[in-house]
Amino acid sequence: MVRSKTNLPALTALVSLAAWCIPGAGYFILGRKTHAVTIFGAVAVTFCLGLYIGSIGVIDPVAAKPWYVAQILNSPLVAVIGRITASGEFAVYGKPNEIGQIYTSISGLLNCLCIVKSAHLAYETNRPTGAAGA
Repeated sequence: MVRSKTNLPALTALVSLAAWCIPGAGYFILGRKTHAVTIFGAVAVTFCLGLYIGSIGVIDPVAAKPWYVAQILNSPLVAVIGRITASGEFAVYGKPNEIGQIYTSISGLLNCLCIVKSAHLAYETNRPTGAAGA
């Protein structure tokens, strides 16, 4: 399906935003349901495993800002968890904290790659073809 150039940025932005809000949703919009389920499963399981290992306290926007930047790439819902844990009541220390932060951050970085790839696919599969469009 070919769209005009005016709709192309809107589609790319929609796919990117959906892929950030729900991992795999960008691929779902593009009709790649198998990719969508695989990505959702991989990102969600990795993120939930990190929370299970380190508790909700691994998402700390105050004391662990570098980790939080990678974690927020999972979904905007991570910001909600960050507001809850910003008080410091869910402190976790030692090896479980480190492993939980690594798992949740890696799932965010994986989702970032999937967001970029789905946006690229939205652009490439829907851009006008021809000598002037290439």
